Amino acid sequence: MTDIIRLLPDSVANQIAAGEVIQRPASVVKELVENSIDAGATEIKVVVRDAGKTLVQVIDNGSGMTETDARMAFERHATSKINSADDLFSIRTMGFRGEALASVAAVAQVETKTRQPDDETGTFLEIHGSEVITQEPVACPAGTQLSVKNLFYNIPARRRFLKTDSTELRHIITEFQRAALACPSIAFSLIHNQTGIYQLPEAPLRQRIAHIFGKGMNQHLIPLEAETSIVKISGFIGKPEMAKKTTGEQFFFVNHRFMRHAYFHKAVTEAFEPVLPADSLPSYFICFEILPDHIDVNIHPTKTEIKFEDERAVWQILHATVREALGKFNITPSLDFDREGVPEIPPLGRKQEIKPPQIDINTGYNPFSPPGNT
Repeated sequence: MTDIIRLLPDSVANQIAAGEVIQRPASVVKELVENSIDAGATEIKVVVRDAGKTLVQVIDNGSGMTETDARMAFERHATSKINSADDLFSIRTMGFRGEALASVAAVAQVETKTRQPDDETGTFLEIHGSEVITQEPVACPAGTQLSVKNLFYNIPARRRFLKTDSTELRHIITEFQRAALACPSIAFSLIHNQTGIYQLPEAPLRQRIAHIFGKGMNQHLIPLEAETSIVKISGFIGKPEMAKKTTGEQFFFVNHRFMRHAYFHKAVTEAFEPVLPADSLPSYFICFEILPDHIDVNIHPTKTEIKFEDERAVWQILHATVREALGKFNITPSLDFDREGVPEIPPLGRKQEIKPPQIDINTGYNPFSPPGNT
């Protein structure tokens, strides 16, 4: 009997792997913007054409790359973020898997111009479907300019599954908003078909929210603030009158990374239950700061699903923080007598000794004796 198992060519393997990371133009925007954030950029410009189907370009003023690094960055599992498996539990960067650029280059025509601030010339690199076409010196500003053209040009079936331009642009705007809210200290801009959509200067989170969702949002924000031994929570929730029946203004961030978390979403919605109808969703922009070894971001290639070491305690802290904020602004009663099952903040440490309460008993007490006699 002949052997039937064979190794796939690298180009085919790259296209298969790219399907997990790059699902649509918005995925390209997300991965490239995260790379710019990790590069220490203070200004990030996103340019898209035809909702990203023709062009996605991200320009930053970050650290740039050497000639060797520029070429190595497009190899699968090549990264500057981690060195060993232990580093997975101390991640503070957006990326770390070394898959994004390799995945993009496998399904698109990519051009890169990059230069480090101390170098006189930069590097120009052109890659089509994982194949290097050109690599040469070039004069360019410090930072990196990465252009992704004709996404899925070599996978017609995937390209046909892309939605209309309006739908794909909406997904791009969503990814852009997530990055801009996660890093308000960075200036962002978004241009589509030569029309400016967002021009966001560096600003505090409250102003960044107003710049994205309109100035009217500013007066309807309630600040959150809580710091415990487990987690620090900050950000804003919207007043009940800003609630909507559709999603779109619900954002969780952990260590400046956007995340989806249905369990924590329930903590927020339950806190709003006394003041909101069951079919309305409150607006919230909530940031968690926690030690990297207390969370696991290596759950899915998109890195938006995150596991917490002690989710129950974080849930209780979040729920109590939202209830307290609503009470302070007279949205709900500030006194909460329903404390059953709610731990003190900060919760008891895992290695802390638990001592039972001391109870004094009068063993000589006789309830049937006359008053004055015990």
